[in-house]
Amino acid sequence: MSLPPPPEPLHTEVFDSHCHLDIMVGDRKASSGDPVALAAQAAGASVAAIAQDARRVGVTRLVTIGYDLRSSRWNAEVAAVHPDVYAGVAIHPNEAHAATPEVLAEIESLARQERVRAVGETGLDYYRDWASKADQHASFRAHIEIAKRTGKALVIHDRDAHDDVLAVLADAGPPEVVVFHSYSGDAEMAKKCVESGYFLSFSGPVTYKNAGYLREAAQLTPVELMLVETDAPYLPPVPYRGKPNAPYLIPLTLRCLAEVKGMDPDKLAAAISRNGEQVFGNW
Repeated sequence: MSLPPPPEPLHTEVFDSHCHLDIMVGDRKASSGDPVALAAQAAGASVAAIAQDARRVGVTRLVTIGYDLRSSRWNAEVAAVHPDVYAGVAIHPNEAHAATPEVLAEIESLARQERVRAVGETGLDYYRDWASKADQHASFRAHIEIAKRTGKALVIHDRDAHDDVLAVLADAGPPEVVVFHSYSGDAEMAKKCVESGYFLSFSGPVTYKNAGYLREAAQLTPVELMLVETDAPYLPPVPYRGKPNAPYLIPLTLRCLAEVKGMDPDKLAAAISRNGEQVFGNW
């Protein structure tokens, strides 16, 4: 499985709000049932090379996101030495059974580092039953409190759990900045998120033919609350569905969003870059 070619570069810089550099470079060995990750790792790219490829098309910063303690540690270490890379740290809802008090204490310690700009990805995942709902809810609430105490953005993984995610946020009280990673809800949910001031981060699926509901959600989301991401090495935009994703493919998703919004891509890129500083702090 080959990597996609680079798209036409953007004229205005933007950033990737959510990727998994550890999986891309092979720090975490991909399983035989994960051909996309295996293909990404077979490319043998380093963090520096991934960032360089992204810069060539106008993607100048990357936020690499944690999903367990090991990946969170790795992300924090990489962000500390790469000037265009920032980190998120958390225990993914699928791993919520591992969110012990000791583990959460270390996540909070990592979140306090200057180059760590987000607590995430956390949230609820009802698509898989790898962790019980009780463990997921407890872990999600703990991460909400960590985000509040550290003043970092809360990055949410929400899969088939829209109503409960919103209900937990409302009950616990959200931190100042909330981001719905790879937004997967419909227009009605987007309205609720917008009313609450939550940021919606759109990824490759917004370009898919059968994802009109995502484009409807993007259409009604104010530009001031929009982000763009890859979730690399997963969720590539068309025409590369099924291939490994990478931050250098952000222009394809951004141009789709610009078309949906009836905007010039450069103006949308500039707006999203401004949002980035509001969400993740000064770069």
